Amino acid sequence: MAFGQQSGPPATSRQMRDLLRLVTDAGHVDLRDARGPLGLTQRQAGGKFTRDEADALIGLLEDAAAADGPGGPPGTLDEDHRISREERKAAEAALGLRDVPDEVLAGELQRRGWAVMAP
Repeated sequence: MAFGQQSGPPATSRQMRDLLRLVTDAGHVDLRDARGPLGLTQRQAGGKFTRDEADALIGLLEDAAAADGPGGPPGTLDEDHRISREERKAAEAALGLRDVPDEVLAGELQRRGWAVMAP
């Protein structure tokens, strides 16, 4: 994969519309303005997201907006609610794990020394 290229299918127009709405609700002008506080890459600040990246960021922004509550300011992200690069990467990785079969996950955890039990 070349530098700055997406590693999956591009985000849908609906995802981008939701993402832009959430970013502006959080008090940013656009994605470029939100680059630092949200830990976006140059590619993402230019509006190029994969579907998984967009889903992860939408989920994190919705969680931050819900944490503000209905009586607070409209979605402003202060230091306590800023999304770190690590949180964004973890959310993207968690989305990727949804498609992995339970047996494969359990096997990998056991290989890493974890004790695994069926629910």
